[in-house]
Parts: sequence; structure tokens; C-alpha cells
Amino acid sequence: MSNGQVKGIDEDQWARLGKVPGLRCNPPQIRGEDGSAACLILAHGAGAPMDSDFMESMAQRLAKLGIGVVRFEFPYMAQRRSTGGRRPPNPQAVLLDSWRAVYRQVRPLVAGRLAIGGKSMGGRMASLVADELGAQALVCLGYPFYAAGKPEKPRVEHLALLSTPSLVVQGERDALGNRETVQGYCLSPSIQLCWLQAADHDLKPLKASGHTHEEHLQTAAQRVAEFLCQFSNAEA
Repeated sequence: MSNGQVKGIDEDQWARLGKVPGLRCNPPQIRGEDGSAACLILAHGAGAPMDSDFMESMAQRLAKLGIGVVRFEFPYMAQRRSTGGRRPPNPQAVLLDSWRAVYRQVRPLVAGRLAIGGKSMGGRMASLVADELGAQALVCLGYPFYAAGKPEKPRVEHLALLSTPSLVVQGERDALGNRETVQGYCLSPSIQLCWLQAADHDLKPLKASGHTHEEHLQTAAQRVAEFLCQFSNAEA
């Protein structure tokens, strides 16, 4: 970039973004040799907020690997935070509009790579607007390929046509999309699947597998960072 501007969000922009109500930011702790750093807007799942243990852990791990993370909450979750009462997710149209609004808010501040994604429902909603928004990449952590106990009703029709480069990190025994079932789907060639051995929807493995939750979370973060770094020369 000219005038000393780096690809990504510079420190001043991160500071301003961090003051935007409703957003939580984890600036990248390292950058590429050219000063670049990718940015990922990461949405929460249906039942836990943007600062859940999973979301906090993933954001911090990605930041240490050079990926800046911006988190937000869908309206129902923001209301739950203010009132304390549990609320169901908003209708899909509202969730998608929330994604559009946050993307419009963040995109002008990013001089380079901007990816979107999320945990479970947050990632599924991101996948529905990724092509429309022109996001440079999509990251889904524990994708809900079908509702619990309903593998006969998959939510994959749009995934066959997805053109945005995508990475899905999935547990092999995920109750919302296990390996055996998902491998039978017709998915777009733009989608890469990263399977974590014996892991569930939260990427937590069975003890008998010899793996730990900590290990799988770090593997997921490293795989996401490697995936996003493929777009090091891309600009908005």
C-alpha cells in the first residue's frame, strides 16, 4: 500500500474499531514481513455470547498467530446481555442483516484481507452472505450441517454453489455434522474440510482418543491462520 499504509488494520484503526459499541477486537500480535495481517470477523453460536470460553480462546489464539479478530453479537444475544433473560435466536433474515451491517462497518477500515465466519450458527449465517458481501474467505468452526437428531434434513443446498474460499473445521463425531454423513454431501470445491479426530461440536475430543481439547483448539487456530495467510497479497 502507498503512504506507509499496511495491508490490514493499523494500530490506530484497531484503536478506533475497539471503541465501537458492540464490537470486541483482538489485534494481531504479529504481522507479515510486509506489515500485513489478515482480519476475521467472527460470530458466535446460537447459545453462547461473543465472549464465551470458546470464542475468547479462539480469538486469542488467532491473534497470537497474526490474525486480527473482530467479534460482535446478534440482536437477541445483545439483548440477553442487557436484560439477563435467555432468548432464542432472531429470525434468519435478522441474523443475515446483522452480518451485513457489521461487514459494512468493518470493511472500510481494512486495507487488505477480510474474512468472515463463526462458531456453529454464526458460521452458517456467514456462509449465506459470504458471496454476496464479497468476503475474501469464510471460516466455519463446527458447522451445523443439520439440526441435532435430524441428519435427514441437511442445510447444505447453498454450500454446493459457494464460491468464496472456505474452511470448515469440524469434529469427526459432531452431532450436527459427523464425518461419515458430511462426506456424502455434494459441497463446492471452494470448501476445505479439516477434521479433528474424535471431536464433538465444540471440538472437544474423547479422552480415549489421546487428544486434548486444548490441543484441538490450537490445531484449529493454526489451520485457520494458515488458510487465511494464503491471501497475503489480496487487497480490498
